[in-house]
This record gives sequence, C-alpha cells and structure tokens, in this order.
Amino acid sequence: MAREFQRGHKAKISDLTPGTDLYVGVQIAAPGLTFDISCFGLDANEQLSDDRYFIFFNQPKSPEESIQLLGAQSGDTESFRVTLDRIPAAIQKLSFTATLDGSGQMSQIGPGYIRIVAGGEEVVRYAFTGSEFTTERAVMLGDFYLKDVWRFAAVGQGFDGGLDALLKNFGGEVAEEEAPPAAAPAAAPGFAPPAQAAAPPAFGAPPAVQAPQPAPSFGAPPAPTPPPAPQQPMHAAPTIAAPLAPQMPQAPQAPSPYGQPHQPQFGQVPGQGAPPAPPFGQQVPAPYGQPAPAPYGQQPPVGMPPGVPQGMPQGVPQGAPATGAGLQAALQPYKEAATGQRWTPQNQQLMRVDLTMGGSGVLARQGSMVMYQGKVDFGYKSAGFVGRAVGNATGQEMQLMRCTGRGQVFLAEEGSHLHPIELQGDAICVSAESVLAFDESLQYEVRRVEGHGIPGGALFTMQFQGAGTVIVKTHGTPVALPVTPTTFADCNAVVAWSAASQVIVSSQVRLRRNAYPGHSGETVNLQFRGAPGNFIVVQPYEV
Repeated sequence: MAREFQRGHKAKISDLTPGTDLYVGVQIAAPGLTFDISCFGLDANEQLSDDRYFIFFNQPKSPEESIQLLGAQSGDTESFRVTLDRIPAAIQKLSFTATLDGSGQMSQIGPGYIRIVAGGEEVVRYAFTGSEFTTERAVMLGDFYLKDVWRFAAVGQGFDGGLDALLKNFGGEVAEEEAPPAAAPAAAPGFAPPAQAAAPPAFGAPPAVQAPQPAPSFGAPPAPTPPPAPQQPMHAAPTIAAPLAPQMPQAPQAPSPYGQPHQPQFGQVPGQGAPPAPPFGQQVPAPYGQPAPAPYGQQPPVGMPPGVPQGMPQGVPQGAPATGAGLQAALQPYKEAATGQRWTPQNQQLMRVDLTMGGSGVLARQGSMVMYQGKVDFGYKSAGFVGRAVGNATGQEMQLMRCTGRGQVFLAEEGSHLHPIELQGDAICVSAESVLAFDESLQYEVRRVEGHGIPGGALFTMQFQGAGTVIVKTHGTPVALPVTPTTFADCNAVVAWSAASQVIVSSQVRLRRNAYPGHSGETVNLQFRGAPGNFIVVQPYEV
C-alpha cells in the first residue's frame, strides 16, 4: 500500500521498498500551459558538476543509463526510470523539477503528484495543488538523496525563475545558440510501454540511438552530418555550455559492463560503454579541496541567492533572515523519530502511530490526540448498550475514538509515561484507567477477579488478546516483576499482569484505611501466582 507524503516528509528508500530499480512518475497540468519536467543529477555540493546528468527532453538518459526519461505513460505527464545501484558515487542527489514553457505561473496548476513505483506497485506518492504556489514558474517536486543510504524527500518548493534560473541555481551556465537550420518537422516516436507478460512498472523504452543517416533534402543546403543523437523534437530552450563547478576526473570509458553473454539490460544499447561504478553508497572526497559535504538538510536551499550563510534550513523563503546553525542544533534532539514501525515512541510521553502500516484502525482514548499528519478520520467508538452497562457497573468503561485513514497520529495524555506492549497471540490484563490506545485488531473484554474480602465482592480489569499492540500509560517509570508465590501488590498501584497469572486476595486485606493504630493503610492487596514467565507491572503511584 502506497504511503502518502506531505511536503517535507522524508524516508529511506529501503523502508519503502527493497528494490533499487524504480519508476518515478510526475503528473502536472494546467489548461493552456506546457511543462518541462527534468531531473538534475547533483554532486555533494548540490551542483550540476557534470552536465551529462541533466536529464531532459534533449538528453533523455545519463551515460551509464542509471537515469532515463521515459515519456508520458500510465496517466503520468512524464516518467523516469532510476536505477539507484548504478548511479555513480559522484552523484549524491537527484532533483526532479517541473518548469513552465511559456507564460503562466504555478498557481494555475490543478492537482498533481510525484510518485515512486517499484515492481509494478506504487510505494509512495506526494500530492500537491496550485493553491500551494503563487507566481512561481518552477517547482522542485522531490529529491532522491544519498545520506549513508538513498532516501526520498517530498520537497514541493516553488522557484520564481524558469528553467534558466534553475540551471544557474544548480551551477549550470546558460549559453545562447544560433538557431539550427530550418527543417521539416518529423514525427516524434511515441513513448509507449513495451509488451510484458507480468505487470511491473510500465517502463517506456527510451528512443534507440539511430545510426547516422543522410539528412533528407528539403531544399536546404547540405550541412555537416551532426553527431548521433536521439531523434527528439528540437526545442528553443537554452542548453548547458559548461558547469560552474569543476568536474570530477572521469575514468576512461571501458567496454560496457553489461557486455557479458546474457542479453543487455533494459534500454541499453549493445556495446555502449559506461564508466565503472564504485561500490554502492561509497562516499567520494570533495573535488579540488572543497569542504566535505554537510548532511542533507544543512545546506542552503535550492534557489537561495549567493552569499547566504551555510546551514539555513531547506525550504526557508528567499529573503528570510539567516539564523545560522544554532537553530538546527537546538531542534535536533526533538526531531520526529521515524523507524518504519507502526508504533514509534517519540519520547517517554509521546507516541506516534503510522496508520499506513498494519491495515487496521486504532482505538484511542478520547482527547489523547495531540497532532496528526496526512488524511486521518476520527470517529466516535460506541461501546453499545451492553458495553456501557458493563463499564458503568465494573468501572472499566473506556471512552474511545477510532482513528483510520492514511497518516500519522501522535498520542499523549497529561504527561504520562507510555509503553507499547506487542501481543503475538498471547493475552495481558490491564486496568482500563491505564490504557491509552490499542490496535483495533485486538480482542478485549472485562475480566472479573474474585475475592471475598474485596468491597463489592470482586475487582475488574480489561483483558486484551490477539495480534497487535496496546499502549499502556503509567505515572512515572514502572517496574516489571516476575510472579512468584510471594508476590504481592497494592491493587491501586498495579498496572498490568500476564493473563495466565492466578490472582487471589491477600489475607492481610482490611476494608478501611487506618482502621486501627499500626495498620498499613493499604485497602486491598493482591497475591499473584503462576508458572515461570508470568509477570506483573507496578507503577510508583497509587491511583
């Protein structure tokens, strides 16, 4: 199931899919407007130090074909094929952008998206609309970036200039060219997915490199035969003359690394050379003595004018005052923790649940939501007439809300310490007062603890059983003790115990506190018995 990202969301590619051969689709449109969708392959300084890694309509693939422009297909305005384990180590970031070709502004666009598909299944989608922009003529949609491992970030940052301004921002130099000789327009080959037996991502084959052919004579004087190039329609967009940043020394072209007896890889021209790629994920030294690259997010945002200090957080609007690295250092300890798990503690008092994982909803105590991201629906969870009657009679009534949808919900209550307890078919008893939230897949019921010396004749607790997680809240840090024949606990301090434990009333029970001088003041004590492996959890607080 695809994860829906919001602007600024980031994740490891390995958390989204184990694959490295990915399809990237972009959908963006507006009535009467034309868009150029490109991919910039940037170095550690976020500069286009090698213009062969600017992938656009006139250069549809990188030298080793790790990045390929596929064209419109499967409902996408433009699509790419990205093979992460073939990208050279000098390329540390892939920035996917959309620019307007002609007049207009990004506020005119309709709903669009950038998505990643692996093995025919969409794994992540970042959706955007024109209401997020104003007069911008370009937008940086999403980034693949290398930080120990490849990651994806939903950017959604508007850019005032068009393609020329993006080139200059990434270190490319725009040069004017003489208009080419007029030629009759030729029919461009259509980008269509090849026939396949299975249903992987619909990769469209890039145009094959044609052998040089004599130019058709349309009355124009004969001109020198240009070097072979993909047969693409010529555009008036400026091209890159030279990068501003020095290029990394390139290894001599070697015979194609895919020239073994087996068939060439998809989209590869047999015999075409490619530079040998370093091991996947290897860092390269900064060229010509430049400082080592800073972690992703610590560099100036794309589109920042020269002279702005390093360390300004990405996404700060142009012209905003620089705050330096101190702000980032101050916020670093409080960053969101995303582990790829359904339930993730953010700290001792805050729990995050990712509803896009697990396939079922979450039941949480009403009022415990402190923040959420994404498209989440909150509904009242009724216990029914019988449930309300039992809850009123036993004191184990829980006012619950049901959380469903696609997003992340953050839960807390009055600074209580939160503890996720994962059940794998086993059972646990927890007082309803100590339950914050749990997976809807768990079965729960009120359980009676008999005792002749207990006021009212019995105690009650909630029993949870099945496969899922229950979040238990405590006052302070609890202690978990193994059950032995001499394990006793005050019923007002015990939080939970294993459902297989035997619970009986202690013989030292007194009905009233301070009934006589020297009394301990404890109302009800419980004794726990059971086989090895049973436990109780006690908090340093009496309810």
